[in-house]
Amino acid sequence: MTDAIFVDSVAERLAALPAVRAVTLGGSRAQGTHSADSDWDLAVYYRGGFDPDCLRAVGWEGEVFDVGAWGGGVFNGGAWLTIEGRQVDVHYRDLDVVEHQLAEARQGRFHWEPLMFHLAGIPSYLLVAELALNQVLRGSLPRPGYPRALREAAPAVWRDRASATLRYAQGAYVRRGQVVEVAGALATAAMQTAHAVLAGRGEWVTNEKRLVERAGLRGIDAIVGALRPEPGALARAVAGAGELFEAAV
Repeated sequence: MTDAIFVDSVAERLAALPAVRAVTLGGSRAQGTHSADSDWDLAVYYRGGFDPDCLRAVGWEGEVFDVGAWGGGVFNGGAWLTIEGRQVDVHYRDLDVVEHQLAEARQGRFHWEPLMFHLAGIPSYLLVAELALNQVLRGSLPRPGYPRALREAAPAVWRDRASATLRYAQGAYVRRGQVVEVAGALATAAMQTAHAVLAGRGEWVTNEKRLVERAGLRGIDAIVGALRPEPGALARAVAGAGELFEAAV
């Protein structure tokens, strides 16, 4: 089965589920940066409630999570499946929530949420980024540009978070020579700063996988790699990271 036939058949089956109004292809395959073994990232946009049992009833191999099982925020659940030998992630997207976050983003407003596997967490405008970047396979969805108000507001929020992360590392970890904790703080602050840089450019972000590269912050690798369990060395690392982040545009 070719990739085109495969994704079309899966999209057709997902679109037939109750309450689903649209199906999209996201991730690297939507943006043309995938490799042959890349996963397939699909999303079902539903209205008025979605019952994961309907997805379970399709019979695909894998794990189907309940709505809200991934934290209950904007990234509210999904499924990890194997279909025709291909790895497929299905994400649940509540259209009422999506439309609300689109309206918020257009006013320059967003909030932050923790999410597994994301060092800096995610902004609520991730849902808007998906609308802008993903390929609509079934149904119709808006295709927003990057709101000017969000581009003006978001960088300061992310930079404040990065600064606070470094200050905490300086006060809580450096004097104790705690390398792991400082390394974690530097990595988190790098991601936060990268969000600020990309927001300032008006470039959408949907995950952290290439965020540091896109923001030109790969220099953090050398700083983290040189960490030693002496307060002086850790203090210099935090200061060096602060200089790197401040210069990033």
